Amino acid sequence: MSKNHGAIGNGRWIVSNRGKKNLVNPLKPYAWLVEKEPKPSGKVEDTATIFLTNRECPFHCLFCDLWKNTTDTSVPVGAIPDQIEWVLDQMPEVKHLKLYNSGSFFDERAIPEEDYERIASLISSFETVIVESHPKFINEKCLSFRDMLIPELQVAIGLETVHPEILLKLNKQMTVEDFNNSVSYLKQNGIRSRAFILLRPPYLSESEGVYWAKRSIDFAFKVGVECCTVIPVRAGNGAMDQLMENGDFSLPKIHSLEMVLEYGIGLNSGRVFADVWDLDLFSSCKKCIKHRINRLTTMNLNQRIVNKVICPCHLEKSEN
Repeated sequence: MSKNHGAIGNGRWIVSNRGKKNLVNPLKPYAWLVEKEPKPSGKVEDTATIFLTNRECPFHCLFCDLWKNTTDTSVPVGAIPDQIEWVLDQMPEVKHLKLYNSGSFFDERAIPEEDYERIASLISSFETVIVESHPKFINEKCLSFRDMLIPELQVAIGLETVHPEILLKLNKQMTVEDFNNSVSYLKQNGIRSRAFILLRPPYLSESEGVYWAKRSIDFAFKVGVECCTVIPVRAGNGAMDQLMENGDFSLPKIHSLEMVLEYGIGLNSGRVFADVWDLDLFSSCKKCIKHRINRLTTMNLNQRIVNKVICPCHLEKSEN
């Protein structure tokens, strides 16, 4: 691990390296999609994700680029239900829904409690609804929203890494104990949780990135998480590009993502997914990239390890 820690953890430095935000409409979500996801039973079903347009998260995490599609101020009361209703009017019928708002669903400055009841009414036909939250906002508001719902509530939390030094420098403003306490609180109240885990955050070599992603999966399942999603760290938010330019960050390799997904699935402790968005970034080999993406997608859906892709690129030295 590099000894040069630079300005990591400095929120003002992180923000100062940003570019411009995208122009968004506070009355419409900035995106939505439907994708297949296996349920805990193993059955693969369509799951919709609505990317709600909302105010920027108060935590300026080093690796985050979700701020690009946020507003500078809180959206008005009623705006979030209006966005959900707008999508539901055109979305195909599905059983499961993710409401992701580029921050924390239970942050009062993001989604006012006055909107909970209408949101609950709009999504009453779903079997499950998944929202995201920082541990700081996991409290009785979760229970209040759960009690309004017909679908089962699940909460996704960014664990990122259990490497204590790196977690601190990501400016996440939480500890692994905070994560543990939040998962325990949710579990005690009958709410399942899932974790986001980073593959190769800054200042880790390729092998260290793989090692700590595996340890993070171990920890997440140990404390009671039901599902983990492994996200290869990307550049593109300004701060990460600066670290890459300085030699303090390199994109992880797709081989490493395969290794971590294989490890997680092999534990048989819960579902483990690899984030397969824009995976071309993590491979320079045009011969095998499509096969590797197909392999990762297949393992995501089947939750079983499938035959490895054989290609000479796998033998390239990857310790950066």
